[in-house]
Amino acid sequence: MKYRPSRTEFLFRFWASLGALALTGVAVAIKGVQVNIVTVEMGIITLAFLGGSAVHAAWNLWGRKDG
Repeated sequence: MKYRPSRTEFLFRFWASLGALALTGVAVAIKGVQVNIVTVEMGIITLAFLGGSAVHAAWNLWGRKDG
């Protein structure tokens, strides 16, 4: 028996990651940012973490055989 997250947990991770990316985008659009090395670095880290989490969850949901 393999121990891994359920389909429901992958769905939560997927939607939570997309929601966090959307909230970050809205915050940047409304508030704006000063473009400097710190904000660029934080943007890359945020995009990589949340985007990678969403892609990983979507990949596991796509290939999932059980209900």
